[in-house]
Amino acid sequence: MPRRPVLLAIAALAAATARAAGGPPGAAPAAPIAPPPAPCVASDAVSLLASPAAPGPGRRLSVLAATDAPRDAALVIVGPGGERRAAATDRHDGPPWWWSAETTIDAPGTYRIELDDGSGGVLGCREVRAGATPAGAPRPATGAWAVTRDWDRGAERLYAAWVAKLFDDPPNEEPSWTSLHEVTRQPWRNALHDHLGLGEDDDDGLRLEPDCADLPYFLRAYFAWKLGLPFGWSDCDRGGNGTPPRCTGWHSNVDGPPPSGADPRASMQAFFARRLAWAVQSGAGRTPADTDRSDLYPTRLAPETLTPGTVYADPYGHTLVVVRRVPQTADGGGLLLAVDAQPDGTVARKRYWRGTFLFALDPTLGSPGFKHFRPVVRDGAGLRPLRNAEIADDPDYGDWSLDQYAGGVDRFYDRVDDVLSPARREPARVLVETIDALDEQIRARVRSVANGVAWVAAGHGTIPMPEGAEIFETSGPWEAYATPARDLRLLIAIDVVRRLPDEVVRRPDRFAMPPEASPSVVRAQLRDLLRSEAARREVAYERSDGSTWRLTLADVLARAEALEVAYDPNDCPEVRWGAPAGSAEIATCTRHAPAADRARMARHRAWFHERRRPAR
Repeated sequence: MPRRPVLLAIAALAAATARAAGGPPGAAPAAPIAPPPAPCVASDAVSLLASPAAPGPGRRLSVLAATDAPRDAALVIVGPGGERRAAATDRHDGPPWWWSAETTIDAPGTYRIELDDGSGGVLGCREVRAGATPAGAPRPATGAWAVTRDWDRGAERLYAAWVAKLFDDPPNEEPSWTSLHEVTRQPWRNALHDHLGLGEDDDDGLRLEPDCADLPYFLRAYFAWKLGLPFGWSDCDRGGNGTPPRCTGWHSNVDGPPPSGADPRASMQAFFARRLAWAVQSGAGRTPADTDRSDLYPTRLAPETLTPGTVYADPYGHTLVVVRRVPQTADGGGLLLAVDAQPDGTVARKRYWRGTFLFALDPTLGSPGFKHFRPVVRDGAGLRPLRNAEIADDPDYGDWSLDQYAGGVDRFYDRVDDVLSPARREPARVLVETIDALDEQIRARVRSVANGVAWVAAGHGTIPMPEGAEIFETSGPWEAYATPARDLRLLIAIDVVRRLPDEVVRRPDRFAMPPEASPSVVRAQLRDLLRSEAARREVAYERSDGSTWRLTLADVLARAEALEVAYDPNDCPEVRWGAPAGSAEIATCTRHAPAADRARMARHRAWFHERRRPAR
């Protein structure tokens, strides 16, 4: 071949190669184009949540990942151009173990959410399409909201992770809020903040003010509403005349006429504040464990079942919601943290211990204990809750169990302690942590008493005291500011602390006993430690004249008898803290409960002295 045609052929080949590489003829070849990402495949082992439902430019994109097993992984948000927008490696306690991340949508396109294993592998993935403008939430044809998805293992994981993030504070803190909506309006806590794009969590959005019985239902309904999940509740009574609570009628979110009016927020406000809050009460948590007619079912006691969102119903009508389980370490026992709500709207977090999570085996009271929400499923044209046998056989659940009720009250607490702290523990450390829990409960009472003082000081006058057992189960200002149920729990907590040294004799194998020390010797050492801790710890309350009065823990323990009749908000704070007659402490008292109230408290004193609620 002549030389010139050969050169021309080589030049043409070079130009074609340069064009294919994206450069001008004669330029060096460009860097290889990155291969497209692998297809985004969902995983049954990883649950991924993205919020809002219809993200658009300028909106925050919040994501959660949850797994049933601990993994060394990172939650990554990848932008439309393939760039990493956010990455979170901080894995939170489980189960479920969870990660959270967020970014701001700055352009339309497809955002990719991945849980990466750190070595190039993807454990779970989903894609989120960000449109040019956010879309509004569809209005339901009937009821409060439409059902667009189903409860399953993945949805339960996300519910647990959402609850955990909502109340995620350091374990050594004692956070409290004036209402539930104070929590849901904080976007760094609420992974579903303004999920529907209605401004539902703005400062003028939903007002969520549950009491203790409402709180589990409000949390479950809020999550179900945001994600289009089914939700239901029953008509239950509180029991009485020697019979436990029972439930009859059942309702769901799709019952009833479609929402009226143009403002969907107003419709949901009415759903929470009226339809749900007016229907739910504490008996729903104490229905017999073997009934199918209940909103909550008992679960087995195990690490994988005491998850955030689990409800604890005590035998006397109080309910709490688990929000975190902190694993045992070499320096401390495992913790179970839960939130509850009070009649005045306050929501606070507290730790599990025998003085707060009361348990009893009395058929007339029903079945207390740890329970999960009964799954609601789509069945034909409607919704229905699963029966116990269906839950036990369902591979996504399978945790219905009666084992909480076998073996007596001590066995229940032993089982929970074994789940939280499987390794044996030093007796002195256990005692100090138990005293810490009692301290927390006493400080919570300081707030409760102060709230009652403030209400009376605002000019509302005397609060009528109910008759008989109604002091525990009424409504209005007495329910909000009197403390009979809380004081009964405090008295039980005082007993628990006093008896703890005896636990090393009852169950020495549970403790890491000092070498060569018998259980009786360790018990004597613990009693000495209790005396020294009680003498050095203090709590302060505000007296009638605004001055501060300090009490040692030893003072509070010594006043247990006085606290049996200290729950009436018509009394001054000095009386409510058991100030001795004729003391300098009580000299500032300017208000006493009416004589009729004092006579009633004297008649009811046996309930508090014997640490029992009256029969209904």
